[in-house]
Parts: sequence; C-alpha cells; structure tokens
Amino acid sequence: MSTNAVATDAELAASLDGDFTSAHAEVNGVRLHYVSGGEGEPLILLPGWPETWWEYRKVMPALAERYRVIAVDIRGMGGSGKPASGYDKKSMAADIRGLGRQLGYERVNIAGHGIGSMVAFSHAANHPSATGRLALLNTTHIDESYYGFRIMPRPEDTPPHRWWLAFNLVPEFPEKLLAGRYRHMVDYMFGLSLRNADAITSFDRDVYAAAYSAPEAIRASQAWFQAYQQDIEDFNRYGKLTVPTLGLAYGGFFEYMQKVLPEQAEQAEVVEVADTRNYLVEEQPEAVISAFVDFFG
Repeated sequence: MSTNAVATDAELAASLDGDFTSAHAEVNGVRLHYVSGGEGEPLILLPGWPETWWEYRKVMPALAERYRVIAVDIRGMGGSGKPASGYDKKSMAADIRGLGRQLGYERVNIAGHGIGSMVAFSHAANHPSATGRLALLNTTHIDESYYGFRIMPRPEDTPPHRWWLAFNLVPEFPEKLLAGRYRHMVDYMFGLSLRNADAITSFDRDVYAAAYSAPEAIRASQAWFQAYQQDIEDFNRYGKLTVPTLGLAYGGFFEYMQKVLPEQAEQAEVVEVADTRNYLVEEQPEAVISAFVDFFG
C-alpha cells in the first residue's frame, strides 16, 4: 500500500542511486517499514519528525558503498504500523532490536535524528551488547530539562519557542486541524530551521505531508510526544552509555551536546556541522556522510 500520494515507498527507494529496496517486517506486534541497500556492517538510520525514512535519501547511496544501510520508519511513521500504544522510546527501541535480529544481525550500528535520536539512544541504553556505535543528530534523549520549556516565553528566551511540544500533547484536537492539511505543519517546521529552503524540495515536502495527513498518522505522531513523561522516567534510570557515541549538531545544539553528552556516555565525541540548523541530513549531507564514515569506520 502506498504511504503517500506522491509515490510509493518502493518507487522512492528505486529512485535512489544504488540497489535499494522497500520492505516490511512484523516485529513486536507492529509492522515496520524499512528501505535497505549496500553491503557491510549494518547501519540503521532512524528519522525525525515531521519526516520519514526519506530524510536520509541524500546520504544513503554514499553510505551504502561501505555499510548495509537500513533506513526505518519508526513505529507510527510513514509506511510502518500505527498501533494504539507502545510509543515510549524504550518500547520503540525494542522494535529496532527485534528488526535487527529478524534481519540476521545480533549487533548493529545505529544513528537517529530528533525522535529517532531518542529511540537510538534508548537502543544503546537498553541493548548495549546489540549496539556497535551510536550517532545522535541534534538531539540526545529527552530529560528533565524539557519540563522547563515555557508555554509563554520571556522576551530574552532563546528561540525557537517550542510550542509544538504542547500542541502535540493535546488529545484529538491536532488531527481535527491538520487532517488533509499537514503540509502547513511541514512547511512551518522546515521554514523555521532551514538556512537553504531548497534543500527540501516541494516534492519532498509533499512526501512528508502525505505521510502525516491521515488522522491515524497524526494521532500516532502525537503519541511520540505524549510518551515523553514515561521517557523521562526511563532516562532517569539509565546509567552512562557504554558504547562509542557521536553527537552531530549545529550552533546551540552543538553547545548543548558538548555539555551533556559526556555526562551521558562514557565515550562521547561531538562534531559541529556548519551552515545548517535542525535538518542537517538534508541540508549538509556531505558533512553527515564524512562524519559517519569517520565515526563508524
């Protein structure tokens, strides 16, 4: 079944340079969609919101020359299932652990952006023996600091004002507003964080918007945010990560990661990516490829 009105996942996968295929796997009671290609050690890529596996389209062909690249739509995203529960990041990490096993890997390298970064972190925290190396893009795991975000920002608060966190916590209302109109949210988020608007084309935006526009897709994406309280409780029980960990970020996120990642991981490295903001995979793909090759080996 097509996940969007623009093109099927199979068509999108086939449009990439190299031999990439779209497939599904039943894991932990949820149907996970993934696109894979290349040979070598497995490298699992987890996207952020409001994107899908298509976020990694610009880096997958180059990475596939060195690794078996597996870009996954996490639970509730794109071509993956949207069950009623299981959106805490610990459960979502178990999905990825199960997918790796089903594909024949007892140990994987893993990278994530945004929500996907939290899932990747949780994978390393809960399945360290199954995690080779970990890369976190612009976001580490949610923690107590999220409780400090103001509903009404003060004039001196550093932007952006993260109103969408509270918006996604409201049950049912966002899907009534955005069903069939999710392109407005996609354009807003990209407009907020892109230095080069052309880095994510109108076609790409249509892919993302169509993947989120159905009411059940909006409800599922909200569930990632609505699990944050449980995620914070889980995080507070984790010790330091024992796997080699890379933080890849820009500007203020880079400074934040420089501060917190050494407190969260025993082997932490933080690299700054210039001339971008949140969507660095799409805006600075060459820098991401270079950092990944250096880090994952």
